[in-house]
Amino acid sequence: MANQDFILAPQTVTVTFALEPALNNLDSLLLLEQVQERSGFNEWVGQTAARLSPEQRRNNRLVVDGLHKALKPESDWPSFPAYIDDLEKRDPDIMRDAAIDWMCSPEKSKHTHMEPIDRDLLLGNRQAYLDWVEGMYQKMGELEKDSDVFAPDFYIELHELLNDPPKMQKLIVAHLRDMWESYLASEWSRVLPMLQQSLDAFKQLDYSGSTPLEAIRAVTGRDLTGHWDAMLGGAQQIIFIPSAHMGPYVSWFEAEPGVAKIIFGARLPEGTRVESPALSRSELLVRLSALADDTRLQILELLSQHEELCAQDIMTMLDLSQSSTSRHLRQLSATGYLIERRREVAKCYSINPTRFEDTLRALKRLSRPHA
Repeated sequence: MANQDFILAPQTVTVTFALEPALNNLDSLLLLEQVQERSGFNEWVGQTAARLSPEQRRNNRLVVDGLHKALKPESDWPSFPAYIDDLEKRDPDIMRDAAIDWMCSPEKSKHTHMEPIDRDLLLGNRQAYLDWVEGMYQKMGELEKDSDVFAPDFYIELHELLNDPPKMQKLIVAHLRDMWESYLASEWSRVLPMLQQSLDAFKQLDYSGSTPLEAIRAVTGRDLTGHWDAMLGGAQQIIFIPSAHMGPYVSWFEAEPGVAKIIFGARLPEGTRVESPALSRSELLVRLSALADDTRLQILELLSQHEELCAQDIMTMLDLSQSSTSRHLRQLSATGYLIERRREVAKCYSINPTRFEDTLRALKRLSRPHA
């Protein structure tokens, strides 16, 4: 028999959409912790972050950053208050175990390049816990000179909570209720119609036969080649969740084996006939906000003079810090103005002229008189 080459058919994925109030609002609280590291979120994020009291700011970091694994919704709750009520009824020891066990998992060790560590050692030895956290940040390249990302006092408090599950649970429930009543309830009521419009528009389209990357590109407008396999390569189902606050970014995680959930900035599908002035303005604002900064314009101007530059080149040529360069490049890439690719271990960037053309067309549509 003659030799034959066999080509595997690309994996297809089942696509669904959901509002998921619990995850949606938790993600908005998490964005409050990222507002200093990333630009381009909806203005509510920056405004709310500025309004937080010192106690709310501290508790928010403890709960949604330090204890995030304890918050996983066990179902698609119909409302955020219903989800909080469920948290209050859970076994605090099980919540604590979820918060700490992920640090000892093989998957986490692989992602952070850290040696596996014993769970009892992390809980029983505070210094071992602090060393592990600091080492994780160093391995992931997130500890720059003068960075405050690793604050020992914060992690000492977090370690104490992990060793007192009832106190940890009480803090989580009290903080989430406070944030819902103070900030989230009114905002959720305001944005819900817009989120529903985005959801309904995407539900009208057929994604059968799509590969994961094709579905992600169609729904989010992002090309996650190079990210998908490393994070969620085995998923057979993707649940897309529109967010009013995410801006140009996406976040993703494994909800259960084979099921990925992706939160994306609410938008309308390309070529849709659905009319939603609020969504159209929201997406245009995301694109324009990426251009409303002198440093990002300098980066675009520099790249217009070169076919491609790596992040280190841009940092050197514009005399920027590593954190500033990363923040600006993340927003320009997420908004689609730059094409990102890896060259060996470096991230390199080039201009995406199609995105500029799309933005100009969107502005022209806005200026047309309506009958």
